[in-house]
Amino acid sequence: MEGFVKILVLENEVEAKLIDGILKEKDIPHVIITYHDTAYDGLFQMVKGWGYIAAPQAYKEEILKIVEEIRKNKDEI
Repeated sequence: MEGFVKILVLENEVEAKLIDGILKEKDIPHVIITYHDTAYDGLFQMVKGWGYIAAPQAYKEEILKIVEEIRKNKDEI
């Protein structure tokens, strides 16, 4: 993950899977990290959010635009 930066916090697992699929389709290097920890039974997800996307800084704006579009249209899906 060297060279990857935290891009944004994800709201839930469904959003994470949708964004992951789109980023893979566009060949955008990324990793999705969940805050879930079985030892604390998901406590951190309640405080921090579901997880986050990390990617090279060069892709930050493109990823933010994709996520913004998804969140803007999520009621239509």
